[in-house]
Amino acid sequence: MQENLLDQTFSRFPHLDARRVRVEPLEKGGSDRKFYRIMVGDGASLILNKYGSQRDENRHYVAIARFLAKVGVRVPEIYFHAETEGLIWMEDLGERDLWSYRNEPWPELRALYQSALDQILTLHTEAHIAHDGETPRLQAEFNTELYHWEQNYFFEHCLGHYFQIDSNTLSDACDRPQLDAIAAQLAARPRVFVHRDFQSQNIVIKNEGACLIDFQGMRPGLAQYDLASLLLDPYVELSTAQRDELLGYYLTRLADLGIEPDPDFQSVFDLCAMQRLMQALGAYGFLGLVKERADFLAHIPAALANLRAVVARIPALPNLSALLARL
Repeated sequence: MQENLLDQTFSRFPHLDARRVRVEPLEKGGSDRKFYRIMVGDGASLILNKYGSQRDENRHYVAIARFLAKVGVRVPEIYFHAETEGLIWMEDLGERDLWSYRNEPWPELRALYQSALDQILTLHTEAHIAHDGETPRLQAEFNTELYHWEQNYFFEHCLGHYFQIDSNTLSDACDRPQLDAIAAQLAARPRVFVHRDFQSQNIVIKNEGACLIDFQGMRPGLAQYDLASLLLDPYVELSTAQRDELLGYYLTRLADLGIEPDPDFQSVFDLCAMQRLMQALGAYGFLGLVKERADFLAHIPAALANLRAVVARIPALPNLSALLARL
């Protein structure tokens, strides 16, 4: 496999010296994509992404990357896209993502989070205005059906499959009519473009600034969904005070642009946080048990603790809150 990828690389980049090139496979999340770092003898490197046809969104990565770059979001530069072969050669942003800084002192970590929030603010406020009147093909917008899917993903793969809660208990204890109403309420709100997976391992730090990756799931949605993805990221433990400080930073930057936050911003944030954490917990159960990636199961306790705290703040969900408290 690697020999074929090198042949493909040399055919697109004939200036590379085959005698001085090394390939290093990279582990990246739970997707079906494969990543390789191609290192040249003089210290230069690039990333090669091999993607399959299982997920339609992978084919649109390049168009979205170029679109985001045009509107001012820091993303890796695309060098070449061989769509027929499912290969993308792109800029190597380095090895340090935001997650790798999680144990640094708060002043340093805060600056990195603020840099990430600056990038997502640009996405939320600029990218929905299509550059030159053109928008790349995106995944389906956050609508009632997608919010329902996230809820059901959680019920099936986390509560059902992982915690072994039977369907009758789930039916009686999960406030399904209220969850249906929440899905409809969120779907009715005005949308901006969102990353969809805005968490610490999808933010790479280069030259002390944040760059976004894994944005192929970008779609119209609510800004609070991205903010909840980052601030309630199960991979990094932030205190309540740190989360509040970072959320306040985003709102201040929004005000600096002359944009008044929605008066329901905090309550919508909690609803989006619930949705995001349900999606994450469903993914951990699915990847851990169905795909046999047991490492993902280790993130369930942190994500569940965050979901328990969020749902406790949503008055419409007393039964679900009680169920989560018992787990």
